[in-house]
Amino acid sequence: IQALAREISPLLTEYGNDILLNAELFARVERVWENREAEILDAEQQRLLEKTYKAFVRNGARLNAEQKLALREIDKKLSTTSLQFGENVLDETNAYELHIDNENELDGLPDFAKEVAAEEAATRNKTGWVFTLDAPSYMPFMTYAKNRALRETLAKAYGSRAFKGKAHDNQEIVKQIATLRQQRAELLGYKTHAAFVLEERMAQSPARVHQFLEELFTYAKPAAEQDLATLKAFALEKDGLQEFKQWDFTFYAEQLKKEKY
Repeated sequence: IQALAREISPLLTEYGNDILLNAELFARVERVWENREAEILDAEQQRLLEKTYKAFVRNGARLNAEQKLALREIDKKLSTTSLQFGENVLDETNAYELHIDNENELDGLPDFAKEVAAEEAATRNKTGWVFTLDAPSYMPFMTYAKNRALRETLAKAYGSRAFKGKAHDNQEIVKQIATLRQQRAELLGYKTHAAFVLEERMAQSPARVHQFLEELFTYAKPAAEQDLATLKAFALEKDGLQEFKQWDFTFYAEQLKKEKY
């Protein structure tokens, strides 16, 4: 399926551009758009016309021949690099395993999590238990496992997927995607990729998003700081934990809920 996706994705991208960059087709859409006041259109038809017209304009229908070729090339590269990004994350997720032989290291885990891990180990022809970076395996371990060192191991593995400079590394791909998106946005007359994307969304502009985030920050940060302080105090009292880390948050949040509620 991955091999087929690599082959088909650029073809789909090219096909989409064949439609949206078709000058004759756009001329017909534009003619309807320019005469929309004279047409008797209901609300749904008006919305369809607006969405169709904007889809053409926002994807290069007004560009000259040279610019359209450049846009096609950018889109083709984006289709392959974006696909590669996802494949790398998936490959690294699938390749990782935390293999445990000692049942004492499973302390705190509920039976369902142990059963799933035992089944995973069996499918890999191994004894004991195997935990992966897939959510149904990862989240229960981070929530219930008392072994802090293993929580740290799993959290760091999860957070560094496709970011280790190995075969499935995404660092250069991320830079390529960001560069291609910026080039595409500028070619279409936008300052940034964010400005292009947000134009058709509720926020409408990057400035508005930053405004939303600043407001959210103002109200949310004090509550978040209080939550964190509560968890730190709980972890210190319960286990003498002096240095609270990312891989402690979910675990102690669950412990605190159990104790309080």
